[in-house]
Amino acid sequence: MFMGEYNHTIDAKGRLIVPAKFREELGEAFVITNGNDGCLNIYTEEAWETFLGKLQLLPNNRDKREIVRKFVAQANMVEVDKQGRMLIPPALREHADLVKDVVLAGAIDKIEVWDKDRWAAESVIDDIDDIAERLADLGLNI
Repeated sequence: MFMGEYNHTIDAKGRLIVPAKFREELGEAFVITNGNDGCLNIYTEEAWETFLGKLQLLPNNRDKREIVRKFVAQANMVEVDKQGRMLIPPALREHADLVKDVVLAGAIDKIEVWDKDRWAAESVIDDIDDIAERLADLGLNI
């Protein structure tokens, strides 16, 4: 399970340090692809293969084709170098507007990679009671 928030920078070549706690869970190779709300998602190989297996079972309709184009076609298998860095491909950096300061945020079964300013805007909690109430409506009490 991925949790926690880490601030890092991307170097001029597009390399980003993966926090040690995340590296332990990710293993030697993992998948990075477009995510929701303007971020990138990082999945373990196992989680990615599970997703692909479920995707293959869906009927071949417009929704499936769009998901394949947006998430699967853009996906890249990456590895961490000896310094603990991964290379984020240019198209993915562009999708998430990643230039320098980024946040890696644990999201249970994946890691989200955000531009720091976008993360600051997206992660604001205005009313924790409202969030707790919405979770309770889904059957989860905190």
